[in-house]
This record gives sequence, C-alpha cells and structure tokens, in this order.
Amino acid sequence: MERTFVMIKPDGVQRGLVGEIINRFERRGLKIVAMKFMHVSRELAEEHYAVHKGRPFYDGLIEYITSGPVTAMVLEGTNAIAVARNTMGATNPADAAPGTIRADFGIEIGRNLVHGSDGTETAAFEIGLWFGEDIPGWERSVDGWVFE
Repeated sequence: MERTFVMIKPDGVQRGLVGEIINRFERRGLKIVAMKFMHVSRELAEEHYAVHKGRPFYDGLIEYITSGPVTAMVLEGTNAIAVARNTMGATNPADAAPGTIRADFGIEIGRNLVHGSDGTETAAFEIGLWFGEDIPGWERSVDGWVFE
C-alpha cells in the first residue's frame, strides 16, 4: 500500500470544511493512518516549503500556513498519491474538475484548501517531517471490499 501526506490548510479549517474534506478521502477508499490538528510553527513551514524559497510567493505562503490551525494526515491505499491528488483537483481551483475539493470549495490559488504530496519521494519526506517515521499500520475491516 502507498502512503501520502495531506494537509487541510487554514482556510479549510476556518471555513469548517475539515469533516467534508476528510469524508471525501474516506469515501474514495483511502484509509487514515495518522492525523493531527495543530498550529504550524514558522520553522516547520519553512522546512516544508523549502523548495519554494526565493520565489515571489514564498513569504506570503509561510505567513498563510502559520496563520491558523491545520489538519495534517497520512492516507494509505492503492495509488494513494494519485487518488488523493485527483480528489483534491488542480492546484488552481479555477482549473479544477467539477466534483473535486478545490473546484467545489475554492476560487483562488492562494486559498485552495488542501495540500497533497506530489510523488513518492515528496510523500516520504513530508510524512517524516510531520509525523516521524514510526506510523503504525492497522487493518480496516472493509479493506477487502476496497482493495483487490
């Protein structure tokens, strides 16, 4: 099974969409293996978004992600990265397909509700950064009905 990191950003939390967003991932069949509600420190934000350092939007991104609480999760399932990203929709909500989280609830790229890992290396880095390396697995009774 593949794992991915997903974060409901401050706009999703402030708008009361945490339950709806989690529900979308669970309805797709992804399993939550770790989750926490937290305020992001500046240090964690800078490490998480280090790849964007020096870009014009970097400072605003750091201010935004530290402006309020987030919900950080590790999701697991077959092709979890692709499934989670498809469920979220395109980064710019204006380009996101109808029925995705960003299309249904977002308008602007700077308030696009969720972050998700974009590949296996990124997922491993982000999961380690936010949760450490020791995330226990667990068996869900419906997994046989979701995964072949």
